[in-house]
Amino acid sequence: MIDLSSLISLLTLEQKDTHHFVGQNYKTAWGRVFGGQVLGQSLHAAYQTVPKDRIAHSMHGYFILGGDINIPIEYHVDAIRDGKSFTTRRVVAFQNGKAIFNMAASFHLKEEGVDHQITMPNVLTPELLLTDIQQADSLQQMDPERYERLMKSHPQVFEFRPVGKAIYLENRNSPPHSHIWFKTKGNIEADISLQHQLLAFASDYSLLLSATLPHRKELAHSKMYYASLDHALWFHRDFKIDDWLLYAIESPSASNARGFSRGSIFDRSGKMIASVSQEGLMRKYN
Repeated sequence: MIDLSSLISLLTLEQKDTHHFVGQNYKTAWGRVFGGQVLGQSLHAAYQTVPKDRIAHSMHGYFILGGDINIPIEYHVDAIRDGKSFTTRRVVAFQNGKAIFNMAASFHLKEEGVDHQITMPNVLTPELLLTDIQQADSLQQMDPERYERLMKSHPQVFEFRPVGKAIYLENRNSPPHSHIWFKTKGNIEADISLQHQLLAFASDYSLLLSATLPHRKELAHSKMYYASLDHALWFHRDFKIDDWLLYAIESPSASNARGFSRGSIFDRSGKMIASVSQEGLMRKYN
């Protein structure tokens, strides 16, 4: 992914009819469709079928099969319900006639109501931190093959600044908590629906990897297979994805070759804009 316009083009699906859409694929270095891409594209499809005054407040997706990056993905939207204040949609993604992903999303009119949130963690600001790419710079000489793999898998459109050491560089065990500032590298003027789609794309990064933190000494030198199994995202408040957002992640549990993580996302002012949860496969192989 080279730039922001390329990502927006990727998320903007071709509409075949009212409830049928087709999308292309981000050419990942690992050869499978990236989960964040399917999350963003499925949300785009759902947004095209709801009234303009409805805003997504939650989406829940299940990854059924690994996607082939060489085959376009077809998205079919079911108009489950159109209520007075809530609208519900189901989206199923297909390749070769087989479902690879399904998602339910709920949309809501803006309403006045009670308002509270948890406090944003007190961490270093992004200006005081190195990007994850800058942290990995020493690998160019020490392990050029690994450095090349990292560069190929890194989403160039986003900038990530970990508070502490980047997880993929860590080889010591630590508590399952991580904090990462992120934003798009380019500026963007976009409505909230596109902001949501871009956040859905970015929300898949680092979430499952945080579940490896208590096991880095063992897993950093093991061959591992990681795959998202399910992913839920709740949108609480408006935001701008081209300004710094803090992803505060914790992993309460890992067992049976699965890791579970959840995250809270805050803007620079401390406003909580979204919540995320995910379970993923963490399988060792020889």
